[in-house]
Amino acid sequence: MTSLHTGKSLSVRETPIPGFKVIDLPVHGDARGWFKENWQREKMTTLGLDDFGPVQNNISFNASRGVTRGIHAEPWDKYISVATGRVFGAWVDLREGDSFGATYWCEIDPSVAVFVPRGVGNAFQALEDDTAYTYLVNDHWSASAQDQYTFLNLADETAAIPWPLSLGNGELSAKDLAHPRLEAVTPMKQRKTLVIGASGQLGVALAELWESRSDVEVVGRDVVDLAQPDSVHAVDWSQYTTVVNAAAFTAVDDAETADGRQRAWVANAAGPTLLSRIASEHRLTLVHVSTDYVFDGSQRLHVEDEPFTPLGVYGQSKAAGDYAVSITPKHYILRTSWVIGDGKNFVRTMSALAERGISPTVVADQFGRLSFATEIARAIAHLLDQGAPYGTYNVSNAGDVVSWSNVAQSVYALTGHNPQDVKPVTTEEFFADKASAAPRPRNATFDLSKIESTGFRPADQFEMLRDYLGSSTE
Repeated sequence: MTSLHTGKSLSVRETPIPGFKVIDLPVHGDARGWFKENWQREKMTTLGLDDFGPVQNNISFNASRGVTRGIHAEPWDKYISVATGRVFGAWVDLREGDSFGATYWCEIDPSVAVFVPRGVGNAFQALEDDTAYTYLVNDHWSASAQDQYTFLNLADETAAIPWPLSLGNGELSAKDLAHPRLEAVTPMKQRKTLVIGASGQLGVALAELWESRSDVEVVGRDVVDLAQPDSVHAVDWSQYTTVVNAAAFTAVDDAETADGRQRAWVANAAGPTLLSRIASEHRLTLVHVSTDYVFDGSQRLHVEDEPFTPLGVYGQSKAAGDYAVSITPKHYILRTSWVIGDGKNFVRTMSALAERGISPTVVADQFGRLSFATEIARAIAHLLDQGAPYGTYNVSNAGDVVSWSNVAQSVYALTGHNPQDVKPVTTEEFFADKASAAPRPRNATFDLSKIESTGFRPADQFEMLRDYLGSSTE
């Protein structure tokens, strides 16, 4: 073929195999030959193709018409095209899930390319002599990777691939005809979501939310400890698509001490920096949870792009972690405040004081909204499930802006005690005899319009408070 001009426009087509896509490529030819943009990241990702991060380019030269190769499912994504000649391509979904066994086939010439997701079995048959079949992959070959391959017999009756040429008429590997039939194939397992920080309030909420999902793994510090880089590097990151960092050093006052300062920076800054680097290297989606403490509280309503102005060590370390995470391409930073979940927290402390008949003093000049851990977990799941644009999102419960003393009074009322037992004080009065206390932002209220624009509707804080306390307003 010395000249080819298709007149096609660049387009991406869906197929019956989830994630498998066909790309129509414009080819410009004249008497000298032809030219095409085989892979053009900006144009193709705009049309919906995954930015799959190719790291290696392979070429399979097929000397004779009828050469047949496959069906091999590999643990990486592939972008396949033809430089010279034509092939009949066939694909079978060999991934664990409802689409297992789905098939698709088409002819590929220089004007057609295909994107083959990890775990989809790939095969082709050369339709012309001297066919050059080329493909980009987003991981390097290794012996350990080959152990993860899944194979299917070329002549499998269930897949019923309509090979244009008899399998006996061309060159092929005896192994490809000796692979198992579909009913005997062990599907390639889906990659998982890894949640770090199992014992924290958010980790517990995520474990409960995703308890029925086999593709989610929630681990504690005994498995992944952000303060111990060796434990992070020991993870086989090729088995994951998403990592949710629900771990943090949250002892705000302790962070102001010499020992606490070091621990805060390791957990809140160095740890997320390491995760960000790993996410970039392995093309993972990194979900990270932040705090209103990255701001000084001078703004009554915090928006996502507000500049960092932390007052204390805790806020400084979290701001550094936010910045590190923001560098990896596929990230969600969820900025929240006043977290209430399973474990020690303000609401449980007030409830216990009420039961003991104690009248606490509570600050009345710090303002915000409660953020229940279950609601933060639901927001994380929503962003991931919806494939929302990457970036930073504010999240809290909905409702009126209140003070900590307002929350304490509501706890007393909902547990059957007198809300007047709560004594409002200023921040200065409350911390007058607490010299080591960390500075607190006065305003912790977030603008929720960005996450709401994705379809997420935060629940009212006091409705969830009633449920949390097991009370009613009656």
